[in-house]
Amino acid sequence: MGASYAELLRARHAARLLAGTLIGRLPSATGHIAIVLFVRAEGGSYTLAGVLAAVYGLATAVGQPLLGRAVDLKGQPLVMLPAAVLSALAMAVFALGALESLAVSCVAVGLAGLFTPPLEGGLRALWPSVLGREDQVHTAYALDAVAQELMFALGPLLVTLGIALWSEAAALLAINALGVLGALSVVLSEPSRAWRSAPREAHWLGALRSPGLLTLLGAFFFVGVALGSITVAASAYADDHGDTSVYGWLMAANGFGALLGGVAYGARKWAGAPEKRLLVLVALLALGYLPLVLTPGVPAMASLTVLSGVFLAPCLATVFIVVDRVAPAGTVTEAFSWLVTAFGVGAAAGTAFAGPAVEIGGTASGFAVAGGAGLVALAVLLSTRRVLAAPGRPGRIRTVAENDPTRTAEPGFSTRHRA
Repeated sequence: MGASYAELLRARHAARLLAGTLIGRLPSATGHIAIVLFVRAEGGSYTLAGVLAAVYGLATAVGQPLLGRAVDLKGQPLVMLPAAVLSALAMAVFALGALESLAVSCVAVGLAGLFTPPLEGGLRALWPSVLGREDQVHTAYALDAVAQELMFALGPLLVTLGIALWSEAAALLAINALGVLGALSVVLSEPSRAWRSAPREAHWLGALRSPGLLTLLGAFFFVGVALGSITVAASAYADDHGDTSVYGWLMAANGFGALLGGVAYGARKWAGAPEKRLLVLVALLALGYLPLVLTPGVPAMASLTVLSGVFLAPCLATVFIVVDRVAPAGTVTEAFSWLVTAFGVGAAAGTAFAGPAVEIGGTASGFAVAGGAGLVALAVLLSTRRVLAAPGRPGRIRTVAENDPTRTAEPGFSTRHRA
């Protein structure tokens, strides 16, 4: 990747779009944590907290591709901002209702998740029209993956700070108000207002009619399983060592590894087809999960969790490129939103699988779920690599010129690629 992060952020609109998207995604990044803390503060049980958090997560998984398709059809402002407002209002009903009605609480968190705007997919759809150069677009995908790790690390701290300053309910309201402001910043920008999806073929499957996209969704579902299982297994590891703070250190180490890998990956130019590179990166990611089953002492375990995270951000940055290439014309936002859904559902499944694994076989078995899921993700890509390597398949990365015919694309930046 020839373009540096500094060069990318100096591009017009780039910093605003990245910052606005990250702020707009705070509710979805912190929603499950904020819901659990609020329910417990109101005297609800852990079971109730888990059910409501699960309802929120599942509703978000359903809503992302539906809203992504709406964005492709109607544009970003007409979908993103109303969705953000509705999501925030639904969460306000939940926070102000103080669990007086279980049915109302379930409906409220369900609607909050369902209307979570697909800002993540929307940003990735905007990068080609904002940057115009292929190397900058690829660097933007890497920066996106790095920023995502930062958001998931800092988001819970913001919730904790809000609770310390005000209350659990106030923290919920504040985080969702910030989400609306972030979405507003994005949709009022010139690129968001001007962006239009490419002409699309009417088909009820939308982006899912792409075999290549289905392959990626299958593989990254299992990457999500690996990540979800690590969160449970790390908690069990901390319990084994009698120190709950160990859990935080392990999660921080994993995120730090992802940050290191993402920064290093985006700092250089990569030759060759991204589909082949993705296969190698997923293989390295899977191998990084396997040593976790050794569960050594805390310092060594922290080192292993750093290693297990190193290839995550590079995998995400590369899969963003491949999704852009395999998505049918006019479905790019929906395609990215499906990836978000597959990843999130996989993470939820990983937590569900790892719990019984820990109870039956101990902490090492919980980490074994992560290693096994990583290997299954690799197997999915290996068994379907001909689908991703189909000759003559056009890419979907579009230049500035495709969004604005009065402007000229950078020399040498072709808008159609082959694997």
